[in-house]
Amino acid sequence: MDQQLKQLMKELGEAINESLSDSDQIAEVVSRIKEGGYDIFLVLEATIGVSKQGEHPSDKTSLVSTLSTNPELKISDQDLKFLRSLRIKLDEEEEEE
Repeated sequence: MDQQLKQLMKELGEAINESLSDSDQIAEVVSRIKEGGYDIFLVLEATIGVSKQGEHPSDKTSLVSTLSTNPELKISDQDLKFLRSLRIKLDEEEEEE
């Protein structure tokens, strides 16, 4: 896949991520879930098929998966408790001690 197409696919992925993050409807539902006492994380993956115009899609069709370029790691208190039970420490915990 050429560089220009790679860049356009990256921009498309970023645009999709941004539109989802800016969605008032999604934010409202997430807020209601949190009010219900739940921690939530949302991971979406988009697979985009690309082929030259006029060509029939084939096995050579480029499939591009887009993921957030800077995913945020969120660890709940329950996650920390579980990791500690396995004697796993996070770098942040070591700095605090």
